[in-house]
Amino acid sequence: MRAVVVVLLAAACAAVVLAPTKLAWRAGVSQRAPGPLKQATFAAGCFWGVEAAFGKIDGVVATSVGYCGGYTKNPTYRQIGTGTSGHAESVRVTYDPGRVSYAELLDVFWSCHDPTIDHEQGPQRSVIFFHDAEQGSIARASAREVQDSGTFKGRIFTEILPACTFYAAEDDHQHYYQKQGITPFCHTGIKRVRTRLASHARQGAAQPAAPAGRG
Repeated sequence: MRAVVVVLLAAACAAVVLAPTKLAWRAGVSQRAPGPLKQATFAAGCFWGVEAAFGKIDGVVATSVGYCGGYTKNPTYRQIGTGTSGHAESVRVTYDPGRVSYAELLDVFWSCHDPTIDHEQGPQRSVIFFHDAEQGSIARASAREVQDSGTFKGRIFTEILPACTFYAAEDDHQHYYQKQGITPFCHTGIKRVRTRLASHARQGAAQPAAPAGRG
């Protein structure tokens, strides 16, 4: 049965189809016009806390919680909870790469959950859904660095998969903690991951462009 599930998941993720998502733009973000925006998708357990973790990052301009990586179309939160849809609770992040790098977003991802817990194909599993080849390469490099660093004791079970259809969750799950007026209490204080990969990306972004040579 598990082999059938894996085949179905591979087929679902083979084509990168971005379903329309309802994105709530963050208040208090710089009013300057952003550069070309990019998207990133992560699954790291309960999406309420994961969304809150990314929502605090400068350069993240929008977030949306939803379901990704399964084979049931238009799933509901109730279906996700049964574990029969194949989807993982996920967060779609829209960000300005001129203000925050993908490698830095990965540091947030590692910091807000324990990737050594094996949830198998359950809705709480750890997944990085990459949107292009560059994101996939950076994700794999980041995972190798975190594993080799010994920050987490044990094998990291995070899957790295091509992004597939993202189904936005019901409205009451979007920005849950903000709507409830409470301080996020999950996915906080797990680890403080700061990879060399993200540090190099941050330093590179801070370097001024070299002046053009004269012919």
